[in-house]
Amino acid sequence: MTASYSIGIDLGTTHSALAYVDLDLSEGEEVALHVKDIGQHVGVGQIEDKKLLPSFLYLPHPGELAPGALALPWKADLAFTVGELARQLGAKTPMRLVSSAKSWLGHGGVDRRAPILPPKAMQDEGDIPRISPLEASTRYLAHLRDAWDHAHPEAPLADQDVVITVPASFDPGARELTSEAARLAGLDHAVLLEEPQAALYAWVQRSDGGWRKQVKLGDVILVVDLGGGTSDMSLIAVTEEGGNLTLSRVAVGEHILLGGDNMDLALAAFVQKKLEQQGHKLDAWQMGALVHACRNAKETLLADGAPDAAPIVVPTRGSKLIGGSLRTELTGKEIAELLVEGFFPVVASSDRPVSR
Repeated sequence: MTASYSIGIDLGTTHSALAYVDLDLSEGEEVALHVKDIGQHVGVGQIEDKKLLPSFLYLPHPGELAPGALALPWKADLAFTVGELARQLGAKTPMRLVSSAKSWLGHGGVDRRAPILPPKAMQDEGDIPRISPLEASTRYLAHLRDAWDHAHPEAPLADQDVVITVPASFDPGARELTSEAARLAGLDHAVLLEEPQAALYAWVQRSDGGWRKQVKLGDVILVVDLGGGTSDMSLIAVTEEGGNLTLSRVAVGEHILLGGDNMDLALAAFVQKKLEQQGHKLDAWQMGALVHACRNAKETLLADGAPDAAPIVVPTRGSKLIGGSLRTELTGKEIAELLVEGFFPVVASSDRPVSR
């Protein structure tokens, strides 16, 4: 079957997205790129279309939600949820939340096919099911597939040209696992593309052919991709072929497990000290909830038109329902000092990293 759409999937650490081009309406270099709205639960029993699918999966207790509360237009009998609602529920009960599956998929030091997620599931919580990083990735891709098929029943995702982006520094094992997740999700012919190269192609496409005026033969382009779980750097050389400028990747940086997740942990450590100064000591369960609260505050305070501060609420365990939460806040100034100045300090161009 001839594909009607060219589809790109960004299977991200903290968010996933799907973009597409209608091949029947594209001619030559003239393409109309669209970002697909993805249906998902944004509250219990509330479904909305959003541009991004948060890469979170929540495994509720059997009696936690009403029957059918997690039903989607394309499937009624779901025992888990992915997306925005998963992130909300997981902030309150982190031991049931699967997050950063992509980072685990790229972690060569663990068995990525083993049921090791959620990592915060406690030993005495025997009712919490565990899944592998491979299974989590498969479920995210399956959600994207079902959302697409529901909106385009005449053009199933499995029959289209599908590209899935991966970090350039992913090892062969992580790349094969990503391909396997795609196959398990019914996307048998998906092709992998390195994320820095995808970013470069997007720059070329948006320049409307003007990129050749911005570079010259012999230039080297550095592409930096700072993601939720990993940071990637690739060098692209400007070369010549048949009298025309071309772009060729010449180097890839080492796998760096540094990204937005680390920023969230840094914020959580900062807020933990605040709470300890108030006389509160957090256990491991509360620290998990604090990390997710800090992630939400970070996204709020770094958005356009952000408020001066964002509240941080950490639930406590027990039967006390009123006044049982620990409360503080993060300010925009603190975010700037901790993240911008902490992770991206201003240095001289002659400065070099400390060598070991």
